[in-house]
Amino acid sequence: MTLKQLYYITTAADTGNITEAAKRLYISQPSLTAAIHDIEEEYGITVFLRSNKGITLTPDGEEFLGYARQILEQTWLLDERYKGKGSGKLRFCVSSQHYSFVVEAFVKLLKQTGSSRYEFHMRETQTWEIIEDVAHLRSEIGVLYLNRYNETVIRKTLRDNDLEFTPLFRAFPHVFIGKDNPLAAKEELTLEDLKPYPRLSYEQGSHNAFYFSEEILSTEDCDKDLVVCDRATLFNMLIGLNGYTICSGIISEELNGPNIVARPLKVDDYMQLGYILPKEIRPSALTSEYIRILKRLTA
Repeated sequence: MTLKQLYYITTAADTGNITEAAKRLYISQPSLTAAIHDIEEEYGITVFLRSNKGITLTPDGEEFLGYARQILEQTWLLDERYKGKGSGKLRFCVSSQHYSFVVEAFVKLLKQTGSSRYEFHMRETQTWEIIEDVAHLRSEIGVLYLNRYNETVIRKTLRDNDLEFTPLFRAFPHVFIGKDNPLAAKEELTLEDLKPYPRLSYEQGSHNAFYFSEEILSTEDCDKDLVVCDRATLFNMLIGLNGYTICSGIISEELNGPNIVARPLKVDDYMQLGYILPKEIRPSALTSEYIRILKRLTA
């Protein structure tokens, strides 16, 4: 096994296509195929399943990829520490529901590395995709919430994908609204207060069951529903249409500006926010540091 072979395998996994990976690596397709085959022979495993549509990781391949990425990351960090520069780009990926504290931790981690070469991905995405990203090692860590309504279904989905949920903190429901919304004058809101206003929520794609909803109390009846795909659009509509969304209440004015405010919602519910990791793979140094930053921000 060589570091170059590990880099070849991680690149192939990232692209999902041998031809595309070979182009990115500036090597021939047969050379890449041979390197992957050598690794498979050496360890007695099959890393990829091949088809006309490309390649997909086997269960053994997913486990191997987790270790390969840790080795490459540690090698890069050693080069960065003792040679003054890494041998390649530092890579890290987070998948999360739409939380400003997750982005703030991401920014702090990136600044903390002080790296001149990196490829960091911050994926604010659908709940099901967060689980799939971490399960298939496209992301090192995922962030989502549990509550009494969705916990049974989400935990079963995590078990089925060999993932583990670790709590960060418990939040009580708040309402995000524009600072000029008439509701902003109130110190606390009720569901009755919200009825005249448009409710904003995030699109969940083909897994749009209420259990995967990013917003709690999503089963409550509402006459005016607006569904969006990204946080910037949601915030624009909160301001422009006097809309609202129900959330954890944690917001970073530094990252999101002063025009959105949070007000407590008077309901008997909660959000247990936490992170998900693969059960059998030890977190990398970057992932461990990111978790420490998350804990510090949410303590």
